[in-house]
Amino acid sequence: MTKDLKTLTDPSRRDALRVMAAGTVGGLFAANLLGQPAYGQTKPAAPKGRVVVGVTQEPTVFNPLMPHLEVDDSVAFSVFDALFRIDPKGVIVPNLAAEVPTQTNGGISADGLKWRVRLRNNARWHDGTAFTAEDVKFTLELIVNPKFRAWRTSGHALVRDITVVSPTEITWRMEQPFAPYLSYLTETFIVPKHVLGTAANPNEAPFNQAPVGTGAFKWSKRVAGDHVELVANTSYHGEGPFIERLIFKYIPDQTVMYTQFRSGDIDVVGQAFITPDNYKDASRLPDRAVTLVPASSVESIYFNLEKPQFRDRAVREALYMAIDRQAIIDILYHGVARTTETFMPQQSWYYKSDLPKHEFNLARAAQLLDKAGWKPGPDGIRVKDGVRLSFNNSTTTGSHLREQAQQFIQQTYAKIGVEMKILNHPGAVMWGDFWAKSQYDTAMVGITYLIAADPDVALRFHSRSIVAKGGRGSNNAQYANPEVDELLDKGTRTFDLNARRAIYHRVQEIVRNDLPFLPLFTANIVYGRKAKIQGFVPNTNTRSEAWNAAGWSWS
Repeated sequence: MTKDLKTLTDPSRRDALRVMAAGTVGGLFAANLLGQPAYGQTKPAAPKGRVVVGVTQEPTVFNPLMPHLEVDDSVAFSVFDALFRIDPKGVIVPNLAAEVPTQTNGGISADGLKWRVRLRNNARWHDGTAFTAEDVKFTLELIVNPKFRAWRTSGHALVRDITVVSPTEITWRMEQPFAPYLSYLTETFIVPKHVLGTAANPNEAPFNQAPVGTGAFKWSKRVAGDHVELVANTSYHGEGPFIERLIFKYIPDQTVMYTQFRSGDIDVVGQAFITPDNYKDASRLPDRAVTLVPASSVESIYFNLEKPQFRDRAVREALYMAIDRQAIIDILYHGVARTTETFMPQQSWYYKSDLPKHEFNLARAAQLLDKAGWKPGPDGIRVKDGVRLSFNNSTTTGSHLREQAQQFIQQTYAKIGVEMKILNHPGAVMWGDFWAKSQYDTAMVGITYLIAADPDVALRFHSRSIVAKGGRGSNNAQYANPEVDELLDKGTRTFDLNARRAIYHRVQEIVRNDLPFLPLFTANIVYGRKAKIQGFVPNTNTRSEAWNAAGWSWS
């Protein structure tokens, strides 16, 4: 095996990768900004034109309070409003609220327990009904209703004594201080009491497939397997809309989506955006605007830690050491990515830069496995206590760069006696129960860990967030570390910024040591649109390229 290990350190292995690649072409606060036209625009007499956004996963969940994917947020941001939103600079601004409550203006008490939110008085639901504080109360109570399949209950479960003071004012009490709650509310879309409140079962209500919101666009129709169409809400209380129709077109293959962008069939490249191997070509296209923006997401190999192969930390460390991630970045991703050792975005104030650095070393990886008792079996695959070091790795079909990375890692792992089988699925399958309920072995996935810009990651790493064990959250790795649990609980109760920074630095240290996932890189998003589309602003503090579609227009 020593000879095989040496051959993988030679330049020829990068040549092989090139051949493979060649086969395919906390937040700040501001006054009410969203209620005013931006970018020098004024409300048009009538919205004009349409914008077609290409997405590689199909939007299927239209009740924004239920479990959903990032691609569903693109529709939600257009149809619904939240009390607040967060702008590209990390500033929290009012949306359905008239102002952002703070301890300075009296909206939040000094101890963080009492909240008062004043609401705008000119918002209406798409059916003409006035939006009021009753809708906010209904939304917050629905989220924590045990009979409702809520996407996220963290923070909301601490809310008590919700009181409607008037149609434009609401108060509540927090059971304990929860510093991230304002950020959580930027992703909590308000739903209509008069529509959803009359449903016998809100999980199965007709509203979930034909939503009624207060947003800049109204629901029009969905053609399953093809597209979702929205139309302008000309009575919108805020900026825009300036376009008549907004269409999210489902194109499952990333190469096909880029081809349609080149040909002009789509106007905006939505998730998963332009792939890095097409960045240079896209930059040369006439009448196109292509922008490279640092992302908050981290591409990684995620473990299901309840699988016996991965309970041994030495295995996880060896598998990390056996990945030549720099070759993946340089060749497959054409250098359009950055290495990282943590889940925290590098642009975050909470990012810890001095974590141990990844080392690609196949000889040492093999030694780690030997020392941990994983010995090669008759077929060359390592075995310990009757468990073979064999597992599936899954991601979305049609994601060609991930598929190439899988093949590259698969070949490398085989050299140290590890069998990684590739088992990919369509997006609807991959990111359904298979992912959410931890039915996978390992997954190649890009994850945005923060909500808005807040550093709280309890949804991803707290043991109570393991859905497969009856929790609520997104701890798909089934990661459990008592010290991390304690730190995450402490972090949500701490308002002092420097104290919070120390807490989340320690969390990053522990997670880096435990390796519940193997960070490959943090992405730079390649945004692409037709140059005549005005008002498009990237915002890596949200999960949607269409976060401000209300401000889009054609020049």
